[in-house]
Formats: sequence, structure tokens, C-alpha cells
Amino acid sequence: MSETSPRRLDEHLPRIRRELSGASRLLVCLDFDGTLAPIVEEPTDAAALEANERGLETLASEPQVSTAIVSGRALSDVRTRVGGADVYAGNHGLELERDGSVAVHPIARTRAALVDEVCSALETVLEPIPRTRIENKRLTGTVHTRSVPAALRPVVGRLAERIVDRIGGGDLVLSSGKRVLEVGPAIPWGKGNAVELIASDLPAETASVYVGDDVTDESAFQAVEPAGIGVRVGDSRPSAASYRVRSPEHVAEFLEWLDSEVLDAIGRPIDPGSDTLVTTAAGSPAPIERRSSSQADD
Repeated sequence: MSETSPRRLDEHLPRIRRELSGASRLLVCLDFDGTLAPIVEEPTDAAALEANERGLETLASEPQVSTAIVSGRALSDVRTRVGGADVYAGNHGLELERDGSVAVHPIARTRAALVDEVCSALETVLEPIPRTRIENKRLTGTVHTRSVPAALRPVVGRLAERIVDRIGGGDLVLSSGKRVLEVGPAIPWGKGNAVELIASDLPAETASVYVGDDVTDESAFQAVEPAGIGVRVGDSRPSAASYRVRSPEHVAEFLEWLDSEVLDAIGRPIDPGSDTLVTTAAGSPAPIERRSSSQADD
């Protein structure tokens, strides 16, 4: 799927509603960091905005909606930070909790010892570099570089790559995200696979929505598009998502809009002229945006 820059689409919310209205159910999948929770300097301080928690709780209470949290955090971590969802996927989809049980990707499980060894080596090698933080998530590891001086981030990347290559021996891979480096098993599995697996448990007429902010969310956007809706949180950089909102605060407005303007249309045709926009406290439309391949970004 080609990527283009997501664009503002305040005036085209009726079109989104039309795209979803023919479904029998709605699956709403949400990333955590940068989506439900603002990005913070110290990852352990991250917390979902109250408005996003309320929005998730409201949608989860609707009988025609299924909800899922799909995060790069370990399942045990993200599970304690936001409640109420039907399904939880951790470690970029390598862990999946649904129907009261937890499934772990079998290859990831066998390579957890390698991840542990890499994280230990990174702790030692990167110790001299100020404000570098290593997070061992058992199935994957994260090198946090947000607080590292900009001039030293390339050094962190080179050292991390050497450690992963030396210890992983092709069984592990190093990838990058927003001020993070991710260590994980070299297998074709990511958030998009998890979303497809979650959706496979639901009726074929289910429409899927995925909201995320990082590179690791691109496979999930590809999984739901074009039949569903991908919403990128952030700027107008190219993405597989069709729409974007600017921040976690605007994610709350989007969730509210889904509840107030979309759920009553699920399963029946609508009159496009009857749609109304969710407005902010100042009375302006919520900043929901869609990509355009023919026009430059606003």
C-alpha cells in the first residue's frame, strides 16, 4: 500500500461515517504511548488522558463495538495503565490476551533468552552515554534515546546494532521508532498481524479502526485500510493511514465522535446531509484529517 501525507478533513467527516455505516460491528484498536497517553521523557510516567479513558470506556460499553489496545509495551505493563478493553496486545503483537487467556508467539518465546542477553550487554556498553535507558520487556527490548543528547544518538544506534548483530546472530533485529530503538525477534510479525488476528474473531461485516502514532503502527494501518479507517496521531509525514489527528487530546474527540456520530449509523444507510461535526470547547471542528495524493498539506 502506497503512503501519502494525511490531510485535514474536517469537512469530510460525513464521508467517514458513510464508510463505516454499512458495517454490522465496529472494531476500535488503539496504541497507547503517543495515542491514548502523551509522550513523556520517562516512559514509566506515561498515563492515558482521562478523556481517552472515558472515550474507551464508553465505546467498550456499546454492544456493537469491540475494543483492543495494541502496544509496544509489555502486556503486563500496558494492562495496568489502561483498563476496559476487550483485547490487549503487547510487545508489538507478540503477546495477545483475549477471552481470558494469553497467547505468546512461539518463536518470540524461544528467543527471549537472546533478548535478555542483548539487554544486559546494552546496559554495560551504553552505560557511559548519559540518559540512555534500556527496557527489557522479555520478548523485546527498547533503548530509549529521547533524553540522550542529540549528538550522541547516532553513537547509541551504532553500538546497539553491533550488540544485536553479535549476540542475535540473525535471530534478532534492531528497528527504530520515535526516539527509541527496538530489539526483537527477526520474524515477520507486528501490530498489523495482531490486528488481523483480533479481527478474525469478529463477523466479516465488522469495520476496523486503528489509531496510532509511530512507525510500528504502519503495519496496523495497512491491515485495516482500505476497508477500514487508519488514523495517525501526529504531523503530516507520509503514512499508510488515511486520516490523522494532531495529538492524544484530539484522539479523545475522535472517540467521542465515533460514539455520537457513527454508532447510530452502524448497519444502516445514512443521509449525508444529516451529519454534524464534533466541536471543541471553542466551537471549532475537531481536527480530523485525511491524506490526499493530489494536494499539498495544509
